[in-house]
Amino acid sequence: MVLFSVRTIDLPKHAVGGFDHGDVYEANGYVYVAHPATGAVELMDGIKGTHLKTIMGCPEASGVVCAQREGYVFAASRGSGKVLVINGLKGTVNRVIQAGSKPNGMAWDQDDEVLLTADIADLNARLVDPERGVLVTKKFPGRPRWCEYSHNLGRFIVNIREPAGVVTVNPKNGEIEALKPVSSLGPHGIDVDEEQGLAYIACDAGVVIALDLKTFTVKWRVKISGEPDVTWYNSRRQLLYVAVAKPGLIEVIDTSNVKVVQQVKTEEGAGTLAFDQSRQRLYSFQPKSCRTAIYVES
Repeated sequence: MVLFSVRTIDLPKHAVGGFDHGDVYEANGYVYVAHPATGAVELMDGIKGTHLKTIMGCPEASGVVCAQREGYVFAASRGSGKVLVINGLKGTVNRVIQAGSKPNGMAWDQDDEVLLTADIADLNARLVDPERGVLVTKKFPGRPRWCEYSHNLGRFIVNIREPAGVVTVNPKNGEIEALKPVSSLGPHGIDVDEEQGLAYIACDAGVVIALDLKTFTVKWRVKISGEPDVTWYNSRRQLLYVAVAKPGLIEVIDTSNVKVVQQVKTEEGAGTLAFDQSRQRLYSFQPKSCRTAIYVES
């Protein structure tokens, strides 16, 4: 199998700066990506390959998470301390929720229908109800990064940059369990393999680790070619996609054989991906050329 680009989508030009986390609302194939350089969220039709609109009002946009079943798209704004609640089908902002100082990482729990925000200024975890706002606030043991929800575990999993490790957060009361250390510096991007009971964590040290979610021990690790950022798991093909902004690559890891099977050249600064699991499309957001490249597996 080979990952290759099938087309690109031109995005509005900007002077400097890149993109941050994106996601796909799979009901209509809409692709949302945070654009901190312009304080906005860019919306694309991933099926037609067109840019639809720029959603303003998200200063220092830091991430996007889709709640597929509920129809929400959440966009975090580090600049305002707010979270935008967007209608996934229409791309319109339903409401804006004050959610701390600098919400950065986010994850959605589809079981309890609650959003976790991880704040990089006050180092707090917040459970957020899309209608009622912040429900609970708890303190992290260090600076949080990206996070995911595990249905099997019934917990949010949050990367902590320093001290290097992960914590789990109870979505019902916000309680944070003690830090589970990892031996690789700078846990950053994360995705969850529910079938294998693993969290795949891309670390600043230039490695990807598979963390067993029962024992919180490292099951395996793979060396990659640079400092990684966003990470997505393709459960259908057992492939992990890891964005490396410098030199500008997508590292493709076969998780069943535990090895890098492909390095796809993107462009320098392209540290953000989004993945459409149902259509098997991977989107790479490329800041220098101001475009989105669409990749599929052969």
